[in-house]
Amino acid sequence: MTNYIYENHNTKSFQTMAWIAFVISSVGMIAGLIYIEAEFAVKGFLAMAYLFSISSCFTLAKVVRDKHESEKFVNKVETKKTEKFLTELEA
Repeated sequence: MTNYIYENHNTKSFQTMAWIAFVISSVGMIAGLIYIEAEFAVKGFLAMAYLFSISSCFTLAKVVRDKHESEKFVNKVETKKTEKFLTELEA
């Protein structure tokens, strides 16, 4: 029995594009905070909100990835159990 396992790997160009987009958006936000005509307290609030948004995005991405990885592991274990059961039935 041949097992076909599809591993999803992002290309180097996709990873590069994601990092470039992250850097551009961060630089743009920092420049916006520097040049906005507002009080220091407002700038501080906007900076904290931006940093919280970034950390929340990273956390959410990690949670989604971890859930996917655990489901993939559970499916792999269930597949092995099923294959073992079927081979025992054939014998």
